Amino acid sequence: MSNANSAAVKEYLLELQELIVERLEQVDGKPFIRDKWHRATGSGGIGKGEGISCILEEGNVLERGGVAFSHVQGDKMPASATAHRPELAGCSWEAMGVSLVMHPKNPYAPTTHANVRMFMAHKPDGETVFWFGGGMDLTPYYGFEEDAVHFHQICKDSLSGFEGDLHAKYKKWCDEYFFLKHRNEPRGIGGIFFDDLSVPDFATAFAVQQSVGDHFLSAYIPILEKRKDTPYGERERDFQLYRRGRYVEFNLVIDRGTIFGLQSNGRTESILLSMPPICTWRYDWHPESGTPEAELYDTFLKPKDWV
Repeated sequence: MSNANSAAVKEYLLELQELIVERLEQVDGKPFIRDKWHRATGSGGIGKGEGISCILEEGNVLERGGVAFSHVQGDKMPASATAHRPELAGCSWEAMGVSLVMHPKNPYAPTTHANVRMFMAHKPDGETVFWFGGGMDLTPYYGFEEDAVHFHQICKDSLSGFEGDLHAKYKKWCDEYFFLKHRNEPRGIGGIFFDDLSVPDFATAFAVQQSVGDHFLSAYIPILEKRKDTPYGERERDFQLYRRGRYVEFNLVIDRGTIFGLQSNGRTESILLSMPPICTWRYDWHPESGTPEAELYDTFLKPKDWV
């Protein structure tokens, strides 16, 4: 497909990364570290690439925040990418994207995750196969209906300019994807998630990716600014750290992006910057009925149509 333009995607992703980092720096008051990296071809031709990992730790608002851009290439498709595309086994490939996770200090401010990415496989006959993926989701520790409605409304707005009911499809996909089967519970309150998008053409699929990326700040920043200074105590902090454990479990056991990054010999520090700096686990713990902690499970972690 001659209209597949990886250079245009790369330019957009780098601009998006810097825009998001600059806005978060305004909210936090401390600067992100911008760690540029470059690596020559690794073992077996896997893992050649470059990127910029922007990280903030022990900020005023963010206990840990990461916004990473990467562009990696290889001469043989990783197993995780060919599991559902066996016809591409052995093809050379390239993948690029921006992925971010924000872990605020305040337990009343939710964690968020977002990413926009593109994958290209180059067949021996010269054909290029591409697809886009991405989305954003919210993981509160204490639920607020107005925050949930706001976040989901912006998610819906990001897809409103395209044919078909993409929001309904991508919301359902998000609810199903960010689900811990071994816990039988959602990771958070969802948002939107899509993958393998290549229709009807490159320009339209790229436009969907751009719209999702462009709406992230308006979806999350108002919530963060509203909750970042809410008074809290040891109880709230303890519950926040407990729930962060679920986040770690999902990223290490289920997340396709993490698995792909590690299988493709990606840069480990950049792949795992999504991890919270502190979390806890307990054996078979359940919140007391009628508490704000129980309300998260009873009300907010049950998928529903917020808008």
